Formats: sequence, structure tokens, C-alpha cells
Amino acid sequence: MSQNNNIDAIRTPDVRFENVPDFDYPVTYAQDLPGYEGLRAAWIDVGPKDADQVFLCLHGEPSWSFLYRRMIPVFLASGARVVAPDLFGFGRSDKPLKQSDYGFHFHRDYLLSLVQRLDIRNITLVVQDWGGLLGLTLPVDADFKPRLSRLLVMNTALGVGKSPSDGFIAWKNYALATPDLPIGDLIARGTPHLTDAEIAAYDAPFPGPEYKAGAQVFPALVPVSPDMEGVDVSLAAAEFWSGEWTGKSFMAIGDADPVLGPVVMEGLRALINGCPPAMVVEGGGHFVQEWGEDIARAALESFATA
Repeated sequence: MSQNNNIDAIRTPDVRFENVPDFDYPVTYAQDLPGYEGLRAAWIDVGPKDADQVFLCLHGEPSWSFLYRRMIPVFLASGARVVAPDLFGFGRSDKPLKQSDYGFHFHRDYLLSLVQRLDIRNITLVVQDWGGLLGLTLPVDADFKPRLSRLLVMNTALGVGKSPSDGFIAWKNYALATPDLPIGDLIARGTPHLTDAEIAAYDAPFPGPEYKAGAQVFPALVPVSPDMEGVDVSLAAAEFWSGEWTGKSFMAIGDADPVLGPVVMEGLRALINGCPPAMVVEGGGHFVQEWGEDIARAALESFATA
């Protein structure tokens, strides 16, 4: 148990991760990130520290950095460095026990603090789900903006205070009402090719319901009404991507995503200045990184020729 500013948190035992397949990367930990002292953060940091490009891979709900295991090898083969953090409440990072300890800026400020700690530059921002809700707002920060060079965006959105779909509302209500969310099974529903070992890897961070406060509350934190935390910075981010962004972009869409599928993503693409036509992954579910090797290769090719 760790404490940070009255935040009680629980830590997943390391033994839970011993049989995670195809993700044998060294893990870096820190318990002294500014603003998060006492909470242990975990991330993957692989590839040359002096690489020209750094892929910052941000996961969402209710996954963890394991989600990027099909994409990381492609990025590494290009000579790049890859940083893939686990948000608090997920993966190997500590998990605050109270839903009230989670918030939009709690997670966003963690990502900014980690980027400053690592002092990474020439960042290719790789985002999906909450990785995008948070990650797409990072360039609003004056320190992060000059670090950013490229964008790889998958099934996500900006939380600008607009009413959500019925499907999202149903998901939010289900998550809040289900203390012991079946994480692996939820991810497998839209990703039928997962093996039993991969499903178990998505369950690994959560030995019991007490570990799942973040997974339960995250859908309720999506900024879907104008008064919610995160709307202001998301609106500012929309202005950045439409009016200021001049870097290279690549979009991939899992077309079987019932909430953040092609219609939503085409709206986001229209917002991102210069974003080329999207790569549509036929049959790809919400967790489209599970089709990620082809996406990563296509993105690298696009970045090289754009």
C-alpha cells in the first residue's frame, strides 16, 4: 500500500506478470514523479536513448501498455525509441483505491510529468481510446508542444463536452455498476483472435475487484458535458490540431468499433490539419492495436513518404 497526498493505492504483485506473452521488455519504475510522490509509476522504455524518433504509446480503458506489443517491434526495427507508460490504475502502475482519486487532469498531468522526466523529443504521439482523450490534449502544454513531431491516431476522440452516444452511455453505466469488471473478456469480445494467454495478460493487472476502481470510473470521466473536467483543455486541443498543427499525421480506424468507428473518426480526421485519408482495418475492433503490426508498418511508410 502506498500513500500520496491522502491517496491510498494498491500494487499488483509482480508474479501476476510472469506469464505475459510477447512482452518481455524491461520495466522502469519511479515513485518520485513531481505531484505523484509515493505512487509507483511503470513504463516501458526501449530502443536507443539517442534515437532520432521517440514513439510515445498511450493506452486507454481498460487496457495497459501490453496493448502495443504488436506495434513496438516494428517501431524498434526502424531504429526508434519507444516509451509506453501504464496509467495509474492500470498495468504495472499503482492503483488508487477510491474512484474519487481519479480525474482527467490526474492522468494528463502524470503523462506530462513523465515526458519531462524522460526529456524525450521528436515525439511520435501514438494514441487510442483514453490515450487519445488525454494524449491529444498534451500539445496545449507549452513544454510538450515543441517536443511533438508526428501523430499516429486510432479509435479515439476529443472530450469537448458533447452528448455521447447511447452505446457509450450503456458502457459507462455498466462499468460503474460492475465492481469486478471482466477486463480480459471485455477486450476479447471485439478482438476474437486473442489467445487465452493474451486474455489472461489483460486480466493480469487486476487480481481482484479492489484493483479496478480506475477501470470502473474511467468511462464516467470522459468529458461529455460542458461543465466536466477536461473540456477546456480539449477545446484548446481542437484549436491546436485544426489551426496550428503542421506535422505529419496517420490515422487507422477499426471499422467494427461500435462507439468510436469510422463516422466519429472521420470527424476527428477533418479536425486534424493535413491528416491524410485513414487506413481502415476491416473487422478491426475498438482495440485496433491488436491488428497493430500492419498499422505500424503503414504509418512508418506514410511518414517516410509524406
